[in-house]
Amino acid sequence: MIRSPRPLWSLAVIAALSSTAVSAQFGSIGSIVNKARSAQKIGEGLRNINEQEEIKIGGDLAGMLLGAAPLLNDPPRQRYLNSLGSWLAQHSERPGLPWKFGIVDSNDFNAFSTPGGNVLITRGLFDRMRNESELAGVLAHEIAHVVRKHHLQALQKSLREQSLSEMRNYFSVSTGNGLADRFAGALLSAGKDLYIRGLDREDEYEADRMGVVIAARSGFSPYGLVGVLQTLTATTDQQGYGLHNRTHPLPLDRLARLDAAMGARFDSMVGLADDVPGFVALRSPPPPAAPPAKSAKPKRPKGK
Repeated sequence: MIRSPRPLWSLAVIAALSSTAVSAQFGSIGSIVNKARSAQKIGEGLRNINEQEEIKIGGDLAGMLLGAAPLLNDPPRQRYLNSLGSWLAQHSERPGLPWKFGIVDSNDFNAFSTPGGNVLITRGLFDRMRNESELAGVLAHEIAHVVRKHHLQALQKSLREQSLSEMRNYFSVSTGNGLADRFAGALLSAGKDLYIRGLDREDEYEADRMGVVIAARSGFSPYGLVGVLQTLTATTDQQGYGLHNRTHPLPLDRLARLDAAMGARFDSMVGLADDVPGFVALRSPPPPAAPPAKSAKPKRPKGK
């Protein structure tokens, strides 16, 4: 298979406007936001968001995540992940998104995706993958979240449920670039809560089912994600797994749902990859070669 690496990206974290600045800006335009424009209106606006705004929102949320843990300074691994992730994304239902993949410098075991095609995994997750099909399964799971717009739907629900007393935190001055700019502060606030809380269980189960299909379409064993879930069943109390376990259903529940969905559907598929030499080298770099031994000249016996 031929994979074309995609360039890494740089995402800036958007600073939230203070209440004082917001008041001054609204005053400067001679009007105050009508409190009747409730958070429900924002949520309803997100229902029909276009793809360009989805990409903008996803970039802002990815920037927020990178503000907590920057990208790992390891170009070979970053290039590899972008190549693998892009290959998987081309076998999803939304291949035309500007997909971007990155490894963040954290020892935790976790992966994140944001709307518009941004997928981040931790260094700790990358290092714990036993083969390439496991990593492909994790990436395909996150790609499925983007394809199904799970995070956008969760943000819409969160914003609709906010109380009217918090309305002053929902608005920033429009720069004329659409919904994503007008509601940037509200979206980032809701996004922060979302990534701490996690998605609904049914969203995670659906991403598991779609993930194994995307992996198989791409030429990888669909059982890679199963292997990751089996690993998670034995690590629920270990350091570095806390956030993942708090934001996802129990691994045993996910395995049971996935087993019921997969059945014997993939048993007849042959020629699917589990691992490749390139991933083995990145995961466990070989030690440097020993310098060649210097040849010693034989000493002549004394008197000869």
